[in-house]
Amino acid sequence: MSTDSQHFDRISRRDFVKRTTVATAGLSAGLMASGNFAYAGATDTLRIGLIGCGGRGSGAANDAVQSAEGVELVAMGDLFEDRLESSQETLKEALGDSYKVDADHSFIGFDAYQHVIDSDVDIVLLATPPAFRPEHLRAAIEAGKHVFMEKPVAVDPVGVRSVMASARMAEEKGLAIVAGTQRRHDPAYIEAMRRIHDGAIGEVKAAQVYWNQGGLWLRERKPGMSDMEWQARNWLYFTWLSGDHIVEQHVHNIDVANWALQGHPVKALGVGGRQVRTDPSYGHIYDHFAIELEYPNGAHVLSMCRQQDGTPRRVAEHIIGTRGTSDGHSMIQGATNWTYEGEDVNPYVQEHTNLIASIREGEPINEGQRIAESVMTAIMAREAAYTGQEITWDEMMSSTLDLSPDAYEFGPMPFPEVAEPGVTTLNRTASPGEPTAESGDA
Repeated sequence: MSTDSQHFDRISRRDFVKRTTVATAGLSAGLMASGNFAYAGATDTLRIGLIGCGGRGSGAANDAVQSAEGVELVAMGDLFEDRLESSQETLKEALGDSYKVDADHSFIGFDAYQHVIDSDVDIVLLATPPAFRPEHLRAAIEAGKHVFMEKPVAVDPVGVRSVMASARMAEEKGLAIVAGTQRRHDPAYIEAMRRIHDGAIGEVKAAQVYWNQGGLWLRERKPGMSDMEWQARNWLYFTWLSGDHIVEQHVHNIDVANWALQGHPVKALGVGGRQVRTDPSYGHIYDHFAIELEYPNGAHVLSMCRQQDGTPRRVAEHIIGTRGTSDGHSMIQGATNWTYEGEDVNPYVQEHTNLIASIREGEPINEGQRIAESVMTAIMAREAAYTGQEITWDEMMSSTLDLSPDAYEFGPMPFPEVAEPGVTTLNRTASPGEPTAESGDA
């Protein structure tokens, strides 16, 4: 759909903000929060609304419906009509009779999320680019909806604090929030972490976590595309939309480090840069990071991520204790060696199974605070590389950094220069476009 035919209304930031069983024994006790609220019984149908209809959102909707009996998809919304229609074609075939979306419950535009939330749904799936997650989560919780939200859940400290506030609101209302950190729902990871926390490798003193791989998809700019449309379609490459790949992708491994150490780090120091993806088509994010995270007990974690073609792939975690080591999910080497031999499940489906079971049992899981802390860790790491400075957790929690634009509208949207260590500051006050790379160069 061309920008000339788009009929989206201009929405200011202020208006935008206003606007089954658990597989592993003991998982419920470990994950679920208490609270009294009206919940669906085991045989009641749960109605789902999808917000964000790209590949990730379509996959989440399919996983949610397939994860338990009595689940239907009834509403969908996306910024772009073509993305909505493509997703609907895919899900209609995949879900069969569980696909219940009609024309009156198909929405496009910046306010599509609100229309989905206002539909008769029990659970909303939040799968837009991460920049929109804090506002969408807040709206869903205020409306009394349970939430599955893809990671990351914010791109800046202001957004993270908003998610934390929404998580507290969900706790008060007895609503469930599950985040797309599927390792937390994998029985192998759960069992390994239980053993680590029980002292199987002694005190955790160090770790290395990695997400090194080649490049990802690129959406070429087409004639007539406004800056905003091109950036929204090519969202991986703009920090205000994705958080950069250390936040958008590597947060999975950083979350495992926080899990092993049972908390967040106190400071970060590191390097990063843009060595291979230098063309303006790739926006302004980095293509590699290497960060040292320091935790309250003095443990140091090396966090490394890279998206560069022609380089070795490594997506892994390595946890080091005073009496042994672990890969975090299937192996412990120490005084007593251990290898996971339990059931293998699809964790992308299991996270929805656990969410739905918690709703039906009246014991809603609430992962909001936890994922917010892991995302803040990743943002702190990014800012350490962007600025070239040592950044502390306390600085992040008080930071005024807000990467969102002044208004969500299709039109000019120049983007900041590539971050320059020693020059770029943490609390950048300029909105996207100040200072800028000329949008015509893109």
